[in-house]
Amino acid sequence: MKLYDCAMAPNPRRLRIFMAEKGIEIPKVEINILEGENTGPAFLAVNPRGLLPTLQLDDGTCFDEVMAICRYLEALYPWQPLLGRTPREQGLIESLQRKAEFDGMIAGSEVFRNQHPAFLSRSIPGGGGQTIPAIPALIERGSQTIERFYGWLESLLQHTPFLAGDSLSMADITALCAIDFHGWVKLGIPPGNKATADWYGRLNARPSAQA
Repeated sequence: MKLYDCAMAPNPRRLRIFMAEKGIEIPKVEINILEGENTGPAFLAVNPRGLLPTLQLDDGTCFDEVMAICRYLEALYPWQPLLGRTPREQGLIESLQRKAEFDGMIAGSEVFRNQHPAFLSRSIPGGGGQTIPAIPALIERGSQTIERFYGWLESLLQHTPFLAGDSLSMADITALCAIDFHGWVKLGIPPGNKATADWYGRLNARPSAQA
């Protein structure tokens, strides 16, 4: 297998943390999103969507989307499960992970991509080489969604050490990466959100957070 990665980008980082928690190592090829390398002909020949991360299997099969890759790897390496051990856990983690992804990760992307000069003509991921203009109004919408995201996190974490219960899951990994991504647009955990700050400190202290 071969993993097309980008060290600076939040979505590839979600996968790297997942892999680090499970002790999975895959050879990596670094692709620079900020410089648009993912929209160049060489990478588009691998993945026409231009998305990272992309996993290439030994038979040449390629697929993207973080959760698709995580599900594939969890099936191959079932120890230290991060997507749930029972049907109940799997459903709960999927629900929480999607909430963190939409209200944390995607909202952060709305704010970042619609104001950063490097993305003014490629404001959404997955557009390949097409021109997709920025929409400044989405900056405000994304900021409002992020505010709700922090309220949800604080409410949940007042009652549980991790988002899905007593152990780390992919929901926590996605939320952690969303928070760090928000730092790029000068947003973050509100000062009064003590439960979230405590949870963030514990996650950030794990060796996998440096992946």
